[in-house]
Amino acid sequence: MNSFVTLLQSTATEVGTTVVPKAAEPILLDLDSTVFVMLGLFLLLLLILWQFLWKPYLRARDERVARVEGAREEAAKLDAEAAARLARIDSALTEARRNGTAEMAKLRLAAQVQEQKIVAEAQAAGRAMLTESRAKLEATVATEKANLKAHTGTLARVIAEKTLGRRLAS
Repeated sequence: MNSFVTLLQSTATEVGTTVVPKAAEPILLDLDSTVFVMLGLFLLLLLILWQFLWKPYLRARDERVARVEGAREEAAKLDAEAAARLARIDSALTEARRNGTAEMAKLRLAAQVQEQKIVAEAQAAGRAMLTESRAKLEATVATEKANLKAHTGTLARVIAEKTLGRRLAS
């Protein structure tokens, strides 16, 4: 910028116009000994912040990450263990159902055999009672027939007398 102002001044003198007064240009970057002091303060502040702020922060963050990862690993291990237990329980339940079904089939077969035996015994007892009852009935019928044949003459006379209303001669 300084060269631009000098160029303008030289051009103005050549043309015969008025000269632009030189203005003090502000210095934007001053490189002197304070730069080293500022750099030293910056490095000192960086060291203090690293020691008391960043190290504890990074340590806490690493511990948290380690805890989270440990919890995830523990959860995965517990999940796998639960799945294994569930598989064992399912297989034991399946085996118990299979055994229960087989036992029920055995008991059902035994009950059917017992039922057939009881029914056969009852039928045999019923047949025996029926045969015995028929024999008794036939014996009673035969006895009663013999009694009736023996009393037939007497009964015929009594019925004839009652029907005729008089006494019959013998």
